[in-house]
Amino acid sequence: MAKAKSVYSCTECGATSPKWQGQCPGCGQWNTLVETIAETTPSSSNRYSALAASGKLQRLGEINPTEEPRQPTGIEEFDRVLGGGLVQGGVVLIGGDPGIGKSTLLLQALSRLAEAGQPVLYVSGEESGEQVALRARRLQLQADHLQLLAEINLEKIVAILSAEKPAVAVIDSIQTIYSEALQSAPGSVAQVRECSAQLTRLAKQSGICIILVGHVTKDGTLAGPRVLEHIVDTVLYFEGDTHSSFRLIRAFKNRFGAVNELGVFAMTDKGLRGVSNPSALFLSQHAHEVPGSCVLVTQEGTRPLLVEVQALVDTAHTPSARRLTVGLEAQRLAMLLAVLHRHAGVACFDQDVFVNAVGGVRIQEPAADLAVMLAIVSSLRNKPLPPKLVAFGEVGLAGEIRPAPRGQERLKEAAKLGFTHALVPKANAPKQAIKGMEVIAVDRVEQAVEHLRQMG
Repeated sequence: MAKAKSVYSCTECGATSPKWQGQCPGCGQWNTLVETIAETTPSSSNRYSALAASGKLQRLGEINPTEEPRQPTGIEEFDRVLGGGLVQGGVVLIGGDPGIGKSTLLLQALSRLAEAGQPVLYVSGEESGEQVALRARRLQLQADHLQLLAEINLEKIVAILSAEKPAVAVIDSIQTIYSEALQSAPGSVAQVRECSAQLTRLAKQSGICIILVGHVTKDGTLAGPRVLEHIVDTVLYFEGDTHSSFRLIRAFKNRFGAVNELGVFAMTDKGLRGVSNPSALFLSQHAHEVPGSCVLVTQEGTRPLLVEVQALVDTAHTPSARRLTVGLEAQRLAMLLAVLHRHAGVACFDQDVFVNAVGGVRIQEPAADLAVMLAIVSSLRNKPLPPKLVAFGEVGLAGEIRPAPRGQERLKEAAKLGFTHALVPKANAPKQAIKGMEVIAVDRVEQAVEHLRQMG
């Protein structure tokens, strides 16, 4: 087969060049030329009419959609993030820091699928067959029926996948695969884009579910072109500190399920194990009540989680007070301090404020505002909050406390874990009393601070 001709195209203006140049000849931008495969233009003048004749128009109302069948992996937390399991012909991209457990989790999942009689294939581009076998032995996996291929050539991988037709295939990792049609090194923008596009095309045509492992950059984003996340069906990210035993896996895109689902794992000597009660990970066990600690009921997808929010307010020893957050949005902290000062009369302009979400979890929803505010007030006054108290609610610039979605589920989860008091927005007040829980509904920041003073 004749080798495809490659050209260099500009990512800014689209101009092409037969060879690489530092400056684009079209728009004059520097370092924007990347290698791509030259497209061949059909010589026939009737190519457009031929394409139109081969196309098929459908009315949207006449299409009868069916629910995609799921293939559970046998790992409950992994299936939760996937939306119930793997989908035939789906392409999953999973990224994370080195050593966080991507290969371990996928090897466990493939081993369980192989035990269930599913034909699976593990393509290792980073490790040899002996290294993968040693890992499987260390994890005590039954890998007798697990097929392994140590290869980085795309054309060979596609040929074997087409011949074997496994139900699930793992490519570990996409940055190590290269195509002979391109001259650039593996991991380059052109190679990653071309290899992922061909593997995605193969998955859709053959019905093979392909899982791609992706490297991440220093800022935590997936390496390679942004189009890599657009062409796949599901994007998963591993989170957590490699020095900690806990791992979080979060869905940022899922064409076959809900996004923002969260799976919680614990790293053990036998691999990753799902955590059935993740709220216990994010709640510190204090010998006695301490100032600056408030329990938040946050919502991750369909799962309510209880997370401890800690705040430390101390006198500033520099002209400009420090504002530092870990696991929470830094810009939102400055807004909350301004609202506290304006509407509740609590001034922190001469105080250093540090806020932390326990357990390494990242909280992105605005419903954490009220808990952060209560923790700050508690630390500033050096008075602990009442025991067994939870809080949630979004705080606006006008001092109002807005409702949070799925408030009833949050309160029921807190009551199930033994909490007896809840400070919530007025719109989230339950219509029927929750057994064992006293719910205090407020609609203003000053009311929340006043209730805190009365309860203390």
